[in-house]
Amino acid sequence: IENWQKTVSAKDAVLMCGDTSWAMTLDEAKYDFDFLGKLNGTVYLSRGNHDHWWGGITKLRKALPANVVPLNHDCAVVAGRAVCATRGWLLPGCSEWKPSTDTAIYLRELLRLEMALQAGASTGLPLVAMLHYPPFDDENDQGEMMDLLEKYGVSLCVYGHIHGICPKSAYYRRIRGIDLYNVSCDRLAFTPLLLWED
Repeated sequence: IENWQKTVSAKDAVLMCGDTSWAMTLDEAKYDFDFLGKLNGTVYLSRGNHDHWWGGITKLRKALPANVVPLNHDCAVVAGRAVCATRGWLLPGCSEWKPSTDTAIYLRELLRLEMALQAGASTGLPLVAMLHYPPFDDENDQGEMMDLLEKYGVSLCVYGHIHGICPKSAYYRRIRGIDLYNVSCDRLAFTPLLLWED
């Protein structure tokens, strides 16, 4: 709270890349929503793999405080850029990949990412991708997620999911001309990072 309130003003926007609450239902997440509602700025929220409370977008919007905007395979204009958000998923070939359960989710997330990027492209503004999972893996910078970011001319991508000491998933990487930032709270010492100014 202290770092956020010192860093973020009322007119600022903050991108939060998922895993916002350990709650299982919207009702259980109320405490965490109330917490977000007390923070400065407008919060743009995407879904993480632990956000089990995340259900239908209409019901979710009603449950969130006025300063929190959920994004799920869509986009919002934020400080002169189109922020295109979806959760993403594990990438094929990673050590945790289970074809029987992960393939369908991964393919769905590819479609959702493209839907968000198409919506963003229609604004004519520079595109920012906001994912929960990184769009690359540590052994291979190629793949369909990165292909989509490159195809739509994304210049900046933020993601979370990775915590603790993980040298290969660095705080910052540049791949195919795209700036990629791991913005997990513990990677940033719980201090919001300035990504761009309008």
